[in-house]
Amino acid sequence: MRLNRISERIWVYPFEEERDRPNLSYIHGDRWSLVVDAGHSKDHTCEFYKELEEAGLELPKLTVITHWHWDHTFGMHAIKGLSIANELTKGHLIEAQKKIKDEGEESFLSLDETIRREYADGKPVIVTLPDMTFSGEMMLDAGNCPIRIFQAESPHTDDSTLIYVPDDKVLIMGDCTGGQFPGWEVDQTLADKLADTIQKIDADICLPGHWTPLSKEYIVNDLLYGE
Repeated sequence: MRLNRISERIWVYPFEEERDRPNLSYIHGDRWSLVVDAGHSKDHTCEFYKELEEAGLELPKLTVITHWHWDHTFGMHAIKGLSIANELTKGHLIEAQKKIKDEGEESFLSLDETIRREYADGKPVIVTLPDMTFSGEMMLDAGNCPIRIFQAESPHTDDSTLIYVPDDKVLIMGDCTGGQFPGWEVDQTLADKLADTIQKIDADICLPGHWTPLSKEYIVNDLLYGE
């Protein structure tokens, strides 16, 4: 897979369905750069970094986590620089650490076939906690590149973080629009709240965790009406 440039400052390492790997996004500032999500495993993270290096892009100083699910976080032990997540995400990762320690890696591997494919070569399952946490929202400036990271109510998890780059009018959403694992049921009240949040953001491009870039109008209509 190759990096796709979707705006002036943002590149995306594309999602992959077979191993349930999400999009990994790269935001390039004049002083430093950051990545959104840490990948499904060390292999996923390292493959992404190789693409960045081949494109002449510096490795990130910061990785922002959209939510706690393994495909977005279990590569965190292999990242460069520091990581940041909201406090709820950290709490879920503490629980995941404890479950794997108490019940063994099989408790994780048995969750889904895509996980077993990602870890088919026997690589260890390593859960790392974020270096920093926040609550609510934060504004970052990577150098002439303001970035807003903020929590939002979502039908997918209770710990969703969205990332908005206003100068590029890009909203990076993680999996916030989806239903809850494993049945993928969508709480319509939460979907309506998320639609209202997204509607208020001046975004031309919305990037889901496991799909191609979409318009804000498409995302909002899908949340409200399932279309």
